Amino acid sequence: MQKILVVDDDDAMRGMLKMRLSDTYEVIDTGNPVQALALALEHKPRAILLDLMMPDCSGFELCQSLHTLSYTARIPIFVISGESAAKYRDYMSNLGAAGYFEKPIDFAKLKGRLASELQARPSERRAHVRVRMKLILKLKGTDASERSFDQLTTTENVSAGGFLCTFPLALPVGSVAQVFLLGTSHEQFVGRVRVVRTEAPDTPWQRYAFQFTEQTPEWILHD
Repeated sequence: MQKILVVDDDDAMRGMLKMRLSDTYEVIDTGNPVQALALALEHKPRAILLDLMMPDCSGFELCQSLHTLSYTARIPIFVISGESAAKYRDYMSNLGAAGYFEKPIDFAKLKGRLASELQARPSERRAHVRVRMKLILKLKGTDASERSFDQLTTTENVSAGGFLCTFPLALPVGSVAQVFLLGTSHEQFVGRVRVVRTEAPDTPWQRYAFQFTEQTPEWILHD
């Protein structure tokens, strides 16, 4: 069964969510928002149901943290709150939330939204462990308009097989570029990559997932 993480400091609400969803999902729950991050990293749930108003760490902070970490950034977060949707929906959407449900919950609507979202987002299986490490890179290739580019960028999310970074040019999925690692005094050719995923399409600085198709020993990580 697919895993769902419920984060709510109200014991009765957690119990209700668990009872109503456990016929379809394996529900992991916690009333401690600090513990929630560790549970998300450990279990990599397919979705997270998150209350907003909690002690120690609010749902606002937790949503932002989950959305910025590479291991949890693609997990859809649904806000479950007694607060008005009109008051917080847009703000939470900007923090990365996929949906907002007011209490008392319409469970038929929640189940339908969960099923739709999880069907649209196939489970991501990482071939390589990602490491938080800041690197300056230069990419050379051709953009979506067939114009050559020679562009600097940075990444703080790398693995033996590739990296994630923002980029100011439009690159179609499947496009290939040369990658150079910039050091203190020179640049080193480290291989060729292709775009395998776009995470923020149609924005000034789009976020891309690059995967190596050819790699030299100079790349910072290896299998």
